[in-house]
Amino acid sequence: MIERIGVSLEKDLLEQFDQHIGRKGYATRSEAIRDLIRDALVQRQWSEARSREEQVAVVTLVYDHDSSSLAQKLAHIQHENHKAVVSALHVHMDEHNCLEVLVLRGRAREVLRMGEGLISTKGVKHGKVVPATTGQTLR
Repeated sequence: MIERIGVSLEKDLLEQFDQHIGRKGYATRSEAIRDLIRDALVQRQWSEARSREEQVAVVTLVYDHDSSSLAQKLAHIQHENHKAVVSALHVHMDEHNCLEVLVLRGRAREVLRMGEGLISTKGVKHGKVVPATTGQTLR
């Protein structure tokens, strides 16, 4: 069952939102808003996860492979947490930069700690932890 709601927004904010959803390819504002709500609910689910609940997240890292022993440091962190690393993908973006994509599984707090530890390693240019969910509680 679909419920209708009304949302009031400033004109400039709505114009920016329409440009954003147009670039993302949404057919309607409603679907874009539903996705924003789902994302907020996943974030809440992760922040409220009980310490024993198993969670999965994707971690992306971009770094210069020529950076002094950075690749070794990142590999060392992964090996120290080998039980949490479900999968790893290494992509050569250009002659200097690499992208690593890791799938981590474990207790939410531990997965976040590991992901943030990898991202904060000196020499990592950009990184992000993306919590995943089965969507069982999202409709």
